[in-house]
Amino acid sequence: MHRLGTGIGWRPEIADAVEAMPGIDWVEVVSENVCPGHLPASLLRLRERGVTVVPHGVSLGLGGADRPDAGRLAALAERADVLGSPLVTEHIAFVRAGGPGTFSPRLEAGHLLPVPRTRDALDVLCENVRIAQDALPVPLAVENIAALFSWPGEEMTEGQFLYDLADRTGVRLLIDVANLHTNHVNRGEDPAEALAALPLEALAYVHVAGGFERDGVWHDSHAHPVTQPVLDVLTDLASRVAPPGVLLERDEDFPEPTELEGELAAIGTAVEKGRAAGGREAVRLPGGAVDSAAAGRGARTAAAAAAAGEGTRRRLALAQTALLSSLVAGTPAPEGFDRARLEVQARALAGKRADVVAKVAPELPEILGAAYRPAFLAYARQTPMAGGYRRDALDFAAHLARSGTVADARVRRGVRRWWRERSGPVPPSRRPAVRLVRATRRVLPGH
Repeated sequence: MHRLGTGIGWRPEIADAVEAMPGIDWVEVVSENVCPGHLPASLLRLRERGVTVVPHGVSLGLGGADRPDAGRLAALAERADVLGSPLVTEHIAFVRAGGPGTFSPRLEAGHLLPVPRTRDALDVLCENVRIAQDALPVPLAVENIAALFSWPGEEMTEGQFLYDLADRTGVRLLIDVANLHTNHVNRGEDPAEALAALPLEALAYVHVAGGFERDGVWHDSHAHPVTQPVLDVLTDLASRVAPPGVLLERDEDFPEPTELEGELAAIGTAVEKGRAAGGREAVRLPGGAVDSAAAGRGARTAAAAAAAGEGTRRRLALAQTALLSSLVAGTPAPEGFDRARLEVQARALAGKRADVVAKVAPELPEILGAAYRPAFLAYARQTPMAGGYRRDALDFAAHLARSGTVADARVRRGVRRWWRERSGPVPPSRRPAVRLVRATRRVLPGH
C-alpha cells in the first residue's frame, strides 16, 4: 500500500487554493463528480506535479442487500485508471432499498445509512466487497460511517464488525476519526475501544472532518472546523499505528485557505503527538508501503467465506426497506428503533436533498425565493427520491407545476417554463401514491 502523506479533499470551490497549498501530497475526489473524459484542469495540473489522486465513491451501497451494480463498479474502475490511482475507496453503508420482493418501490436515500452489525449483514457485505474487489483494477478500502441512530438487535461492536470484514476479505480500511467521534456522541460507542479492536495493520488512510453538536446529537457536517475531540481520536489512532495518509475533508462553507492550512497543521500536530506517545516512528517497506505484520490477513478469494444466501439477502432487503421507507416515505418506524432519532435522520435527509437540489438546479431557488426550502421540505416528506438529484429537481418542479401549491402566477409560470426546457411539453400526470411497506416493518436482522 502506498504511503500517501498529507492530503485534502479536492472540491471545485477550493481548487485554486488546493493547488497553492504547501505540503499537499495527495487529494481525494468524489468519484461520481468527475468525468473521465473531461477531468478538471486543476486535477490535471496536480497530477502533472506528482500529486496522487484517489477516487472516493459514494453510491455503490456495498452494505445494501443487492449485489453491487456492474455499471457503477465499471465507472469507479474507469476513474481509477484515468487518474492513475493506487487505490479506490467506498463506504460501509447502504444508500438504496426496495424493489422486487420487498413490497415497495425502489427508494433512494441520497445519503449513507448504517448497516446493522449482524452476522447476516456481515455475510452480505463480505460478498459485496469481494465482488467489488474482483471488478476493480486497484485495491479497495472501505470507510466506517457516522450514524444518528443504532439498529436494534446488533450482534457486534463496530470494531468487531470491521475486524471480521477485513479478516474475511482482505479489504483495506479507511478510518474516519470524525465518524468515530460522531458515533461516540450519538450511540455511546467509545472510540478507544473501537480502535483497540480494529485490524489497524489494514489501515489505508484516515479521514478527519468537522461537525457540530445540537440537542445532544452530533452532526457530521463536513462544513465546520475540526474539533479538539476529533483530533484527540486521531492522536489515539496515531499512537497505535503510523497512518499511511491523513486527509482533511470539507464539503460546504469553505473557509479562507489560511484556515484550511491551519487545520492541516493541527492535524499534523495531532499525528506527531500520537507518534511520540506510541514511542516509535513510521516503518516503511521498499516501495513506500507501510509495515504490516498481517498485511494479507484473510484470504482474498471468494472461497474464503461462503457467499451470502439469497434468504439472507432477502431478510436484509426487507429490513433496510422498512427503515428507509420510514425515513423518506413517512411510513411508521420499524419496531425497536429510537423513533426520535429516526425523526432527526429523516429531517437531515430531507434537508440534504433540499441543499443538493439547490446546487444542481440553482434556478429553482432563484424562481421560488424564500419559498423554495419550505416547499421542497414539504414535498420531500411525502415523496421519496426515485433517482439521482437531477431527477429529483425535475420531479419537484413537476409537482409544483401540477399541484397548485404555488399561489403566485408569475412564479408558477417560471417553474413550468424551467421544467419544460428540461423535460418536455407538460409535466407528467400524477404518479400513483408510493406503495408503503406493510408486512416488512417487523422484519429485522436476526429475528
